[in-house]
Amino acid sequence: MRTTKTKSTRSWRVIVLLLAVLALVAVSCGNDDDSRGSQSTITIAVNGWNGAAANSAVAAQLLESELGYDVVRVDIDENAQWPAINTGDIDVSLEVWPSGHAQDIVDFIDNPDANIDDAGLLGPIGKIGWFIPTYMVDQYPELATWEGFTDPEVAGLFATAETGDLGQFLGGDPSFVQFDEAIINNLGLPLQVVYAGSEAAILAAVDSAYSRQEPVLVYLWTPHSAFNNYDLTNVLLPEYTDACGEAAASAPEDVDCDYPADLLFKIINSDLVENAPDADAFLRTMNYTSADQISMLAAIENDGMSVDDAAAQWIEANENVWRAWLPS
Repeated sequence: MRTTKTKSTRSWRVIVLLLAVLALVAVSCGNDDDSRGSQSTITIAVNGWNGAAANSAVAAQLLESELGYDVVRVDIDENAQWPAINTGDIDVSLEVWPSGHAQDIVDFIDNPDANIDDAGLLGPIGKIGWFIPTYMVDQYPELATWEGFTDPEVAGLFATAETGDLGQFLGGDPSFVQFDEAIINNLGLPLQVVYAGSEAAILAAVDSAYSRQEPVLVYLWTPHSAFNNYDLTNVLLPEYTDACGEAAASAPEDVDCDYPADLLFKIINSDLVENAPDADAFLRTMNYTSADQISMLAAIENDGMSVDDAAAQWIEANENVWRAWLPS
């Protein structure tokens, strides 16, 4: 009996040792083949508008649930994110409006000594502009173009206690890309820019004016859920030209034209492809339509959903879209 027990014990020890060795080999092979890379946490820039927040939420949830990364989302303005991505403090930004970043593109993407890649188009096409309620154009047709605002009496319809005799132009967060002070000065318009401070404040001002059928002139952009709620007219400014676009980069005080249509794109730290290959491939492939983004914006701004809940709802309904973003 003793001899049998000893043999049995030795056999189990051999089996256990073999299993341990096999486990170590499996782990070692898994590490060799692990395309997740050495970097386990991905840091995403979140700029100060809901579209950027929604993009980041979609990416974060899928990077975590489908690819196993940890994700940190960092609130940062669109100008400060460039040096942060260049140094690797932030890995990616998912919604860059190129019209406001011509010099950044030269400094950080075209520059071979910098460390940022153009990560491809996000999908939606953006357009910043001046917007007024259409009921104002119905009453004053001249307000459909900037020339209508050259008349101090007409521009004065938009005056507030803060602007006195001048009409008020309501800008966004001061960190947003905007050339409205230069446009107003160079076109000689009797308007004064007042900064609302946020996207939410712009929308609140539009809602308040609309409910009273009062004048309001605001900085806004498409795609945006506001156009589902309000009938707004884009005031036509002088047509965008390449020369005006160059001024926006080198001498913003000389801008005197409309904002161009923007093909929204992504920027990514160049080292991510080596440090986190799966995440890099996913982020470069991520692409959806204006309608996709607007559906999330409507959920956030009209239905009162949180950004994360709106993103989760979109993910649940659109597996056929995001499944194609995952690395094979």
